[in-house]
Amino acid sequence: MIEFNKVSIRRDGRVLFSEATFQIHPGQKVGLTGNNGTGKSTLFGVLSTQMGEQSGDELTLDAGSISIPSSWEVAHMAQEVAGSSQPAIDYVLSGDKEWYQLNQQLMTLESLSDNDIAHLHQRFDDIDGYRTPTRAAQVMAGLGFKTSQHQLPVTDFSGGWRMRLNLAKTLMSRADLLLLDEPTNHLDLDAILWLEEWIAKFDGTVLLISHDQTFLDATVGFILHIENQRLTLYSGNYSQFVRTRSERLAQQQQAYEKQQQTRAHLEDFVRRFRAKATKAKQAQSRLKQLERMADLSPVMADNPFTFKFYEPSHMSSPLISLKEASIGYGDLPVLTQVSLQITPDTRIGLLGMNGAGKSTLIKALVGELQPLSGSYKVSDTLHIGYFNQHQMDSLDPEATPLLMLRRLAGKTSDAELRSFLGSFDFRGDRIDTPSKLFSGGERARLTLALIVWQRPNVLILDEPTNHLDLQMRQALTMALQGFAGAVVLVSHDRELIANVCDELYLVHDGKLQEFEGDVADYGKWLSEQRKSDAKDEAEMVSTQDDQESSLIVKNTSTVISESIPQLTKEERRRLAAEQRQLTAPIRKRIEQAEKQLDKITTVLTQLEEKLADTGLYNEDRKDELLKLLDEQARLQQQEAHQEDLLLESMTELEQAEAGFSH
Repeated sequence: MIEFNKVSIRRDGRVLFSEATFQIHPGQKVGLTGNNGTGKSTLFGVLSTQMGEQSGDELTLDAGSISIPSSWEVAHMAQEVAGSSQPAIDYVLSGDKEWYQLNQQLMTLESLSDNDIAHLHQRFDDIDGYRTPTRAAQVMAGLGFKTSQHQLPVTDFSGGWRMRLNLAKTLMSRADLLLLDEPTNHLDLDAILWLEEWIAKFDGTVLLISHDQTFLDATVGFILHIENQRLTLYSGNYSQFVRTRSERLAQQQQAYEKQQQTRAHLEDFVRRFRAKATKAKQAQSRLKQLERMADLSPVMADNPFTFKFYEPSHMSSPLISLKEASIGYGDLPVLTQVSLQITPDTRIGLLGMNGAGKSTLIKALVGELQPLSGSYKVSDTLHIGYFNQHQMDSLDPEATPLLMLRRLAGKTSDAELRSFLGSFDFRGDRIDTPSKLFSGGERARLTLALIVWQRPNVLILDEPTNHLDLQMRQALTMALQGFAGAVVLVSHDRELIANVCDELYLVHDGKLQEFEGDVADYGKWLSEQRKSDAKDEAEMVSTQDDQESSLIVKNTSTVISESIPQLTKEERRRLAAEQRQLTAPIRKRIEQAEKQLDKITTVLTQLEEKLADTGLYNEDRKDELLKLLDEQARLQQQEAHQEDLLLESMTELEQAEAGFSH
């Protein structure tokens, strides 16, 4: 397990956290949360350094100790990737270091003895090395890569897609501990849903940083929260953490107010009686009591973001109208027969798989892409607020937030501009800092601030929450709920879609159509679509194989049919016996997996009965509750593992029996 014992870390002269003490047990999946700048990435860096990972910034402890099993392998998702001519599939496969080394050795056997070669093959077989390329292809498919992209060099991919390659490479590792820093930042919704399933099935320990509340709820069973230079480990997913922390903060506020009353009483006594001989001793005693009193912090309003969208100055209906439009590039349409009206009441969330045409549709709505056919009309009062990655990247790198806002605001006073920027948490020196020094989150906030100031009546937002932390996402959600204009939204943040959008539209198969259902239903639709696509691909491969086979046997089918004698009853019995013998190990694995599943299910049922006891959630039984929850998480992981083994074995048996039948 990972154990922190009174750990203190200081960076750039500032204490990030001190006296941190907690334990993370094998197989636990933990979300690391806290405001920007509290030390989440530093904590990852410290763990990597403790495991012997080399990085440009060696991080050491100021106090305390960290214990991690020496046998553990750690995989830390890199935040950037250098350009490389290496094919994408090879880059991903290199994440499995042992497989990659063995494969390289097996490709150059000239200098090895027969004994060494035998050992290499045995180890390759032990790690199931023959299936590793298939596993890599499955990971890449889950993250949105097409088969045709596997052999493309890494340099051919954009920054966002290189980050996906980094994630795929990390997932391919044989790690005991996965450190994932914002893994969903460059993913679309279908890739995020796939990643949730992958993490749920992963047997090892996971520590991840994410600002996606729904993703955290689906993937972690614990929250490690950094606040006021303290690290606190909470049991439960993010939603449970929010409830637990709110209760704790309420208690803390009560304790703070009570302490302030006591402190005021003691200070008043000391002030009144310190100079009186008859009361001097008591006053001195009260003074020592004050010195011993540990300071409690008042509960401050957590969220530093308080902005809202202004009322649009002009409005009419419809604001944007697409009718029977074909949209695409050159003469090639991506979408056809698109009809969509944007009115002041429109609240649309656009759904669709990667590459389906969501960005193409948005470019048409904002007027960047004229329809190939059909009509595109806009109101004279249209004022679009358009957010996408390009807007963030096109910020004047030398200009400060105040200067950029001044360019839009004319004669507005500095005091009003500073107050407005403060609502986006640009305060103090950050108001006068050039944007080239800003983080991705700060650039995103500044872009949104400039849009808000211009009073748009239509907001078209393409992945606005990339780089935004949980607090800013919450503030954006509330601001959009109060916005008086139209909203068209593309986002992988399911909380944002659910709380802002009244209608969902699906971009699929070159068409735009209203989606009946909610975001959860879309997840089910995606799952079915993946299965359908996989089936179609398998059938296509099978058809190609059949065509190739038919060419080979076309002129010899008669000879073959005549040369194969009919089997006697004795020969059929012998073949059946051979089949049973060859498949016996597979059947044994199936039997063992079923037995293990029965045992685990029985114990889990008993655990759930214990957890149903409401008295278990009293404060005095907290340790017992945590122990039972840990045991439940461990058993659920074992259950998932056994289910995977059972499915693999049953598939292997079916394939073996099909081989015999042919």
